Amino acid sequence: MMHMTFYWGKKVTILFDFWRTDSWTSYAISLLACFIFSVFYQYMEDRRQRFKILSSNSKRTYPPPPPPNAAVNAPLLYTFPAVGGNWNSARFATGILFGVNSAIGYFLMLAIMSFNGGVFVAVVLGLSIGYLLFRTGDEDDVVDNPCACA
Repeated sequence: MMHMTFYWGKKVTILFDFWRTDSWTSYAISLLACFIFSVFYQYMEDRRQRFKILSSNSKRTYPPPPPPNAAVNAPLLYTFPAVGGNWNSARFATGILFGVNSAIGYFLMLAIMSFNGGVFVAVVLGLSIGYLLFRTGDEDDVVDNPCACA
């Protein structure tokens, strides 16, 4: 039976049937794994945002961007750039990292949905420490999103 409220205990199933803990050692190792995945998520998010900045700095100006209010006046008449017009390796890497980051973020969300208090604390601490280590630099161009799966 799956818990639907937070509980504190060493017996938890995380993500898969084979990832069950029944001893304090396996529980501690699982919490450490959740913590490391959370820190890694913040590292990958930092890499993705840096690639995104790199991609936006190296964009070609063909076709020229529409006037700033063109999308407001005629939102359905905006023409998108030709296929291949804005593609570069940084933009491709940004897309790949977004997919990887989304998968990790959803796995973290599903791990928290085990409703185990220790898993919740491990993920939140991992996200916080990862943010502190990798994402508190001079990021003027980046807007932070607190959601782990965005």
